[in-house]
Formats: sequence, C-alpha cells, structure tokens
Amino acid sequence: MTTPPPDGPIRVALVDDQQLVRAGFALVINSQPDMEVVVEASDGAQALRLLDAYEVDVVLMDVRMTGMDGLTATQQLTAGDHRRADGSPKVVILTTFDLDEYVMSAIKAGASGFLLKDVPPEDMLDAIRTVHAGDGVIAPSSTKRLIEHLAQILPAEQKAPPAVLDALTEREREVLVLMARGRNNSEIAAELYVAEATVKTHVGRVLAKLGARDRVQAVVVAYETGLVSPGS
Repeated sequence: MTTPPPDGPIRVALVDDQQLVRAGFALVINSQPDMEVVVEASDGAQALRLLDAYEVDVVLMDVRMTGMDGLTATQQLTAGDHRRADGSPKVVILTTFDLDEYVMSAIKAGASGFLLKDVPPEDMLDAIRTVHAGDGVIAPSSTKRLIEHLAQILPAEQKAPPAVLDALTEREREVLVLMARGRNNSEIAAELYVAEATVKTHVGRVLAKLGARDRVQAVVVAYETGLVSPGS
C-alpha cells in the first residue's frame, strides 16, 4: 500500500470543462493516501487564477475547453509567472489520441507529459507520482504512439535540425534511442550491460546537452531530428 510522503500528499489540480470527467478523476485520486485534489477548474483562465491562490504540485490539463484552452494555459503556466521556485506545478496534458495535433507545442513549452483520457486509473496515478518526482511521462505504449503520431504530422519548419544531436556521445545517443522506445533506466541498463547509476548519469547528460526539462522533451527531440523514426 502506498503511504503518504513525509511532506504531505501530492496536491493535484484537475482542469477539464466536463464536470463528470473531473468527478471521476477526483474519485480515483482522492482514494490514494499519497495524493489529493485541491483545485478543480473548467477552463484554462480559471485554472491560472486558482493556481495563483493554491499550492499545487501536479496539474492534469485538458486540451480543448470552452474559454481558454489547455495549451494556452500550459504555455502561460510554464512561462514562469505562475510557477513556484521549485518548478511546480508540473503539467500533464489530458488528450484524445486522434485530434490533439498541437500537444507537441505544450510539451515543448514545458508540460511534463500527457495521458489519454481513457487511460487505466493505475496509469494515471503512476503518471502523477512520476512527474511529481521530477520525471516525464513517456513509458506507457500509448504515450509512445502519440509522440510518433505527432512527429509524423509536425510541420517541417517546426522540427529540430539533426545538428542538435552533435554534442551527444555515441553512448548518449544509444541511451536517447532507448528512452524514445519507452525504456526505463533499469531496462536501459540491462540492454546496455551497464549499472543503472551509469544510465542515470547518461540520461542527465542527454537532458543537459539537449536543453530538455525531462525525458519527454528529450524523446520529442529524438523524433524531431530523425534519430528515431515512427514505428521503429
């Protein structure tokens, strides 16, 4: 059983214009001893106002809402005016796979990942814990498929030039490829026959050299530059 962290439960904000969706997510989240919903908002503008008034660790943000949409709200939130000194809150985009072509903009603006709205409850809870711990949500196969989909439809002028990878060593490129394939650190360590601590060092260097906030942004760069191809 998950126990509450020593500094209190993870504080979550739900931003979605469908009350039933918020109610369902809140029911699942509030059933956990290590997290609680502290803010609910029906559009981006209301969310930004409330996030100025409440301490929140993780925001689950819908994309298409009446009023301010989730991408605009995410861009404003990650720009810094509404963000605490420790980098919180972290944003996870809620999306449907087939219609949110602009999610890539939110990821590049600083969102820590995205979830499909029909994701199993345990995956949603894992995602909240993951981004709260400072990592990005990329492991579920649905996330990998969505990144591949977005990479295919992204206009050429928005893609990153391959030269951005020049600073990476050959081993760091290998690590980035495995990250893009959804491998976690222990899986990468097993595949490369190295210690997990070594993988963590490589991942940190990859993020620093690419100027990526987390694994999600690094994986986006891997697809944008063509280092990893959709379906590979």
